[in-house]
This record gives sequence, structure tokens and C-alpha cells, in this order.
Amino acid sequence: MFRIFAAGADAPLRGDVDVDATFRRYRMRIILAITLAYAVGYTCRLAINIVKKPLIDAGIFSPLELGMIGSALFYTYAAGKLINGFVADHSNVKRLLAAGLILSALCNIAMGFSTLFWVNLLLWGLNGWFQSYGAPACVVALASWFSNRERGRYYGIWSTAHSMGEGLTFAIVSALVAFGGWRWGFWGPGIATVAAGIAAYFAMADRPRTLGLPTVGDWRGDHYAPTAPGTPERGVFATQLSILAIPAVWILALASAANYVTRYAINSWGILYLQEARGYSLAEAGAMLTASTLAGIVGAVAFGFVSDKFFGARRPPANLLFGILELIGLLLLFFGPDNRAIVLIAVILFGLGMTGLVTSLGGLFAIDICPKRVAGAALGMVGVFSYIGAAIQEQVSGALIDANMHMVAGERIYDFGPAIAFWIGCSLLATLLATALWNTKLRD
Repeated sequence: MFRIFAAGADAPLRGDVDVDATFRRYRMRIILAITLAYAVGYTCRLAINIVKKPLIDAGIFSPLELGMIGSALFYTYAAGKLINGFVADHSNVKRLLAAGLILSALCNIAMGFSTLFWVNLLLWGLNGWFQSYGAPACVVALASWFSNRERGRYYGIWSTAHSMGEGLTFAIVSALVAFGGWRWGFWGPGIATVAAGIAAYFAMADRPRTLGLPTVGDWRGDHYAPTAPGTPERGVFATQLSILAIPAVWILALASAANYVTRYAINSWGILYLQEARGYSLAEAGAMLTASTLAGIVGAVAFGFVSDKFFGARRPPANLLFGILELIGLLLLFFGPDNRAIVLIAVILFGLGMTGLVTSLGGLFAIDICPKRVAGAALGMVGVFSYIGAAIQEQVSGALIDANMHMVAGERIYDFGPAIAFWIGCSLLATLLATALWNTKLRD
């Protein structure tokens, strides 16, 4: 992988170009490419969530089997995010992102042709591995092209890709399944993501130094603190390993793991919950969760802006604020009155708070507290915990829902109570851990 995706060597600084204009041009292309391509590729990760009820109703898979298939993606994604995070720091990220998108798309297309449990388990696990190329490539691009005191805003813009991908899944993929059957829940995202991968390859660029440009920190004059004179320069791999000695990284990783339990609980089981516990149709449930993802777009941008502008690029105060919003939304969703306006308010608050926390805990805060040259490794360290949490969620939630489901007069009756307690408890834990890092040191 190092050879296939290797980054170019640093080039001599160029004096024949307008550096400001060149930076502005590349930065615009890169933020658009990583945001839009990642959003489309995200549908290839969530497609299975839309087809759970059709697959259960057709007797193809049980909730327990779907939980196992879903967790396969999270386990391989967790391992891949760590490994590929380290790879991304050495890589030409446009190659890494494009390859991940196209290979993930092919896995989805193949899923639409299979109804065999072990085949789908293998395909969805491979999909998780290829999906794990995406976030490290995007985060390395962000660290390479956007400086310290502006990164929160641009990271927030990129983080809207998660919500856009969820919205595309809940709205468009739900419609494809409703009109064309469950197989189109995989084929539609796969076809679109192949096109997104090709477009991202031609829009993106390697690190600025490989193009003969200065580093973004030098260009912007934006450094946290100068390196002490005489300090020996570490190699990339040694710097990657050094993040293991930062206690805040471990706390952040645990907070992100707990946060991802709730995040993927709603993504994975929210459609089923609204259908069975609230009596929504597939289209209505998809529309409701689409509203949550639209709120998430606002939440991602708002988190970056609020933490940069009001808290001086400090994330913990914003973590507390957005964590409280998320908890209020969850409590309203599960324990509020059976009123569609209240449910809509609940999913909007959840989307705002959750996506703000994902923006911070899922990568931005890790980049802040680790050396920027190893942004991919920092993301990978947090990511492996995040997606182990998501994988555990998928198995535990599937088992809890399956164990508390029973048949009455030939009709399935669901009791989501134990699963809901698990989801809310993890959300509370994530908020407490994220807030505990109040005075964490930031690094250049």
C-alpha cells in the first residue's frame, strides 16, 4: 500500500507562481472534493440500514444476522481506520480516497446480487475496509491545506459530508428501495460512488510541499509555538508512535467510542424503531431521519464556528454544549409524547448535537492535540476505538432487539426498552469524557 499510494517527494519552492492564488484554487477544489465525494461514498456504508425491514419481512435474514453483518463492517472499518490512518500520512491522498470509494462501491453492487449470509458477511466486511481509506485521506488533506486557527471551520464543512451522506441514504436510497426493491438499496449507492471516486481523483492534489508550495502553516503564519532551536526532527513513523504517549488521546478515543454507539444506533436501528414503535411508513421514517441529517449539517458547521470563534479553537466547552443538545433530543425521541411535531424537534436536536460531537471527537480534537504531520495516525487512533464502539453497538443492539421481539397472532412485537437504555447511557458517558478534557494542551 505504501508503494501504490506513496506521496510525492518535497519539491523546491517555486518562485514562478502566485502562491496566494495557487493555494486558494487548490483549497477550494479540495474542500469541495472531500466533502461531496465523501458524502456520496457514505451511502455505501449505510445502505444496509434502509433494507433491514424488507430483508426481515422476506425471511432472508433475522435481526441477529443483520446485526452480525452490520458489525462486520464496523470491525474491519475500525482496524482499517487505524492502519490506513498511518498509511495516509505517507500517501498521495487523492489516490487513497479515490481507490477506497470505487472499491467500496463494487462491494455494494455485489451485495445486491447475494442473499447468502456468509457471502454478505464477507462482502460487508470488505466494504468496511475500503471505506476506511476515506476519512484518513480527507483528514490528511485538511491538515495539509488548512492551518490551525481555521481548521475547525473547514473541518466542520467537511463533517457535513456525514450528514449529507445520511440524508442521501434516508431520502434517496429509501425511495429507491420503496420503488425498486431492496437490491437497489445497494446498487444505487454503488453506481453513484464509482462516479464520485473518479471525480475526486481529478479534483484533489497531494500535499503543498510536493507541488513546490510552502506548508500551509508557513503560508498563513499560523503556528501554535515555534520548535525549540536544536530540537532533533523526528521521522514520520516515530512521530506517529509518539501520540500513544498522550493521555488525552486515550480519553478522547474512549469518548468517541461511546459517542459512536449512539450515533450508529440511530443510523442502524432508527428506521426500524420509527416503523415499529411509532407506526411510521418506510418513507415517513426516512423523511424524519433526513430532517435529523439536515440538522446535522448545521451542527457540523456550527461546531467548527462556535469552537473557533467563541472558545479560541478550544473544543471541550463546545463538546459540553453539543452533548447536552444531543441528550435532550434522545430523551424527547424515546420518552416524549407520540406527536410528530415533538418527534421532529427531537431528531433535529439530536442531529445538531450528535454531529457536532462527531466533528470534534471523530477527528478534529485529535488533530488539535497531536502533531499535524501525523494527522492520519491521530485520526486512526481515535477511529479504531470509535468503530469498535459502533461494532459492539451493532451486535449488542441486534441481540437486545432480537431477544425482546416476540410474535403475537403472527405479528412481530418489538420492545426497544433495553436497547434505548444502552444507547442513552453511552451518550451520557461520551459527553462526560469529552468535557473532562477541558485543559488539554494543543500541538502544532
